[in-house]
Amino acid sequence: MIKEYSARTIRLVFGLFLYGVGSYMGIQANVGLAPWEAFSMGIFYKTGFLYGDIVVVTGLVIIVIDFLLKEKIGFGTILNAIMIGKVVDLCNWLGFIPQMHNFAAGVAVLLAGQVVICIASYFYIRAGLGCGPRDALMVAMGKRLKRCPIGLVRGILEGSVLLLGWIMGAKVGIGTVIAVFGIGTIMEYTFRILRFDVRNVRHENFADTIKRLRERSN
Repeated sequence: MIKEYSARTIRLVFGLFLYGVGSYMGIQANVGLAPWEAFSMGIFYKTGFLYGDIVVVTGLVIIVIDFLLKEKIGFGTILNAIMIGKVVDLCNWLGFIPQMHNFAAGVAVLLAGQVVICIASYFYIRAGLGCGPRDALMVAMGKRLKRCPIGLVRGILEGSVLLLGWIMGAKVGIGTVIAVFGIGTIMEYTFRILRFDVRNVRHENFADTIKRLRERSN
């Protein structure tokens, strides 16, 4: 059991690290930000706080909302909120990808970043230790807006944070369109190549994980 959870935790951490790298690539592409990145970058422009700290605080606030809405919170949910933003800060500090000033190069970096995010999603979702706080919020809203298709719920949520980010000065452009509408297609083909069916994953919350570990130790 310990070996199983060690392997799952490694997959989770590796996936979240990759996700942070992919997000950093999307920012450095400089052709328009994805909704949540735009929201965090907008707050960064207004406050000057580290981008990663903004992502962490936002994620933890959303986790509290998820909990109040009775969604599952797992170890992966917490790590998701903490790791991704700080990995972006680490990448920014290392500066291994310069900001793009050529449109074609920017689109290429953005698309590469989207592929990295999709591969990252394969690893961290496959771990089954809890979905991301923003995904949980989307599910919670979907349960309460039963007449709205989940796609519309996601659109309302991401459209709202994108608008707020844009108002605060975040860059919106062709990259935003690619991030919103292209990620689904890229993810579908990535998962198909990796032979991964996300519908077969059953996420554990804290209680599930602790219960399994206790049962095994007894």
